[in-house]
Amino acid sequence: MTSMTSDSPALVPAPVPVPVPSPVAAPSPGGSSRHAASTERSFRGTLRGLQAAQKPGNGVPAYTRWINRRLARFAAASAYSIGWSANAVTATSAVFSAGGLALLVLVPPSIWSGISAAVLLAIGYVLDSADGQVARLGKRGGPAGEWLDHVVDAIRTPAIHLAVLIGLHSVPGVGTWPLCVAIGYCLVSGGQFLSQILSEQLAGSAVPASDADGVRQSLVLLPTDTGTLCWIFLLWGAPSVFIWAYAALFVLNTAHAAISMRRKYLRLASLRPLPGRS
Repeated sequence: MTSMTSDSPALVPAPVPVPVPSPVAAPSPGGSSRHAASTERSFRGTLRGLQAAQKPGNGVPAYTRWINRRLARFAAASAYSIGWSANAVTATSAVFSAGGLALLVLVPPSIWSGISAAVLLAIGYVLDSADGQVARLGKRGGPAGEWLDHVVDAIRTPAIHLAVLIGLHSVPGVGTWPLCVAIGYCLVSGGQFLSQILSEQLAGSAVPASDADGVRQSLVLLPTDTGTLCWIFLLWGAPSVFIWAYAALFVLNTAHAAISMRRKYLRLASLRPLPGRS
């Protein structure tokens, strides 16, 4: 479960340097109040640095652009100020996502299980965007962290649809077609994830759209936003409603994936062949 616009260090060819506050001195005896104030200033300074060094938002799906990235800045500043590594944030993101998926699989659909799953998945998505920012803050991003982030995303992306498949299968009278939708969504999301990763590795990021076009594109892409998928589980307690909303997202995402993959293929086909490739 990852957005193709997450703040993973691997997907940013030239990350913008982020101002890093000076290390906070160890508190002396009786100086706990001064230490608390220094820690607070560290958090605020880190947050200001992150706000001034964000990736362009043009064309990024609306929830990711205006909500998730902003929440991720607070999460990254908090994690950095208490000494967490990017890998720790990635692992915590995976734990929250796994908790949400476990609710979908193990607990019968209800209003409360749906709300809880949506919240846990949304927190996991926030932290998924925060880990790359923490890596840039600490200037400790590297191949190992990049690998861990992508492996977690590669598992989480189809896992959410497999959880839907299992959860719906336990609902009496659901029928076969919603289960087929979940399987199809699993395949589409996995293919789109790999398409995006390989495209950026082979050809670099696409040129951002203009600001006016970017706002319109952000709104148009809202159905493809990972945040939208997270919060659709607010409907989990009403399976008949959830199924139709989920199926609508599947159709829209399939159409978007087809258009996106065709565009990426044509872009890659226009490049010179790589050495050693026929």
